[in-house]
Amino acid sequence: MARVILGVHGLGNKPDKDTLSRWWELSLKEGLHTHGFKTDLPEFKMVYWADILYPQPLDKTIENPDDPAFISEKYTKADPGFERGKHRFRKKVLGFLGKQLYRIFLNEDFTLKYSFIPDYILRKYFSDLDVYYKEENETEDTEEYRKKQLIKQRLAEVLEQHKNDEILLIAHSMGSIIAFDVLSFFAPESKVHTFITIGSPLGLPIVVSKIASQYKKNPSGQKEMVTPPGVYGNWFNFSDILDKITLNYKLSRKYKFNRHAIKPRDFGIVNDYFSEAGKHNPHKSFGYLRTNEFSYMLNNFIDR
Repeated sequence: MARVILGVHGLGNKPDKDTLSRWWELSLKEGLHTHGFKTDLPEFKMVYWADILYPQPLDKTIENPDDPAFISEKYTKADPGFERGKHRFRKKVLGFLGKQLYRIFLNEDFTLKYSFIPDYILRKYFSDLDVYYKEENETEDTEEYRKKQLIKQRLAEVLEQHKNDEILLIAHSMGSIIAFDVLSFFAPESKVHTFITIGSPLGLPIVVSKIASQYKKNPSGQKEMVTPPGVYGNWFNFSDILDKITLNYKLSRKYKFNRHAIKPRDFGIVNDYFSEAGKHNPHKSFGYLRTNEFSYMLNNFIDR
């Protein structure tokens, strides 16, 4: 049985598939090398879905920052002099705030108390998520709904191709929502040894409510958030305290054990990504993929 690593990227337009795949691999290898692990990276595949929503990818050869195809955040190596702040106070505040957000925005059955507010936020700030969460009867044509199905199908097909392999599935940002959806509802028979979420919004009340609505359509009548049934080894969740997408970063609070006794294990990390222009982005995938904590779990999967 071979081991394979699958990656699912996040929100927004991206460079072409080959470029993005290479940058993820460079980040993974950089982390292993930096933290002293001697293991070689097994086969890596990027589950690429940006082309379903965007007709043209971003272009790494464009140097004009005003060009819509300009890539503002290319892969860059970590700065060895980067200062990793502790942010203890922020962590306490976010821990408290995370609990309060559920109380404020969610009913006991995980339905939203103020549905008009999250829908507005989706449309204004997370257009990809807005498209993804469109139901078939919400639009006169089915184009947006079809895109959602295509996005899920991309991942389901790759999981099926590797059904006889041990899979490490890495999902970033919105990619974690897609992965959870596929593993829980679209292709629940899929098996994944290790599920890793990075910069994940799976703890946000609006996302929890959307998942809960999916459970209600399930004949089982399940009423709690549960780890996808096919995850049989581990679920690791990595978040940077400065990452605004991971406001409710402790997924272990909401997602229960599945039949394999697997639930999320949360890890707070420091994302060291800086763009070529010197801008720090604690949500960037490249920074997550090379942290010490992530590299340790990656090495364990490869070399166990």
